[in-house]
Amino acid sequence: MVTDKDGYMHLIQYLTEHLGLFEAKEAVSTAGDTVMELFEEQLSAQIIMVCGQNPSLSFAQRNMVIREIDAIVYDLEEILANVSKRIATPEQTLFITEFSGLIKNLFDQEIAKLIEE
Repeated sequence: MVTDKDGYMHLIQYLTEHLGLFEAKEAVSTAGDTVMELFEEQLSAQIIMVCGQNPSLSFAQRNMVIREIDAIVYDLEEILANVSKRIATPEQTLFITEFSGLIKNLFDQEIAKLIEE
């Protein structure tokens, strides 16, 4: 649905081009989410929005979306393995929020095509 599209590959490339942002020192604060927790929270919120905006999606289509998100989280875990447990800095938080919104845009495009069929 999404992970096999060029747009997703471009987003992964965009992430890898910005890995330096994640290799910076950990945030000084002992409170807050880790990098991976933040990705998971942001992606979950985006997918809830996608499903909420598309109530006509069937159960099977919603499951397909969830499987895709699982695959994306797996990819993120692989790419960010060395930094995933670090507390996210404000700059990382901003990037993660933006990246998650871009993922949602991919889903919006693919679901629009799915609904048209």
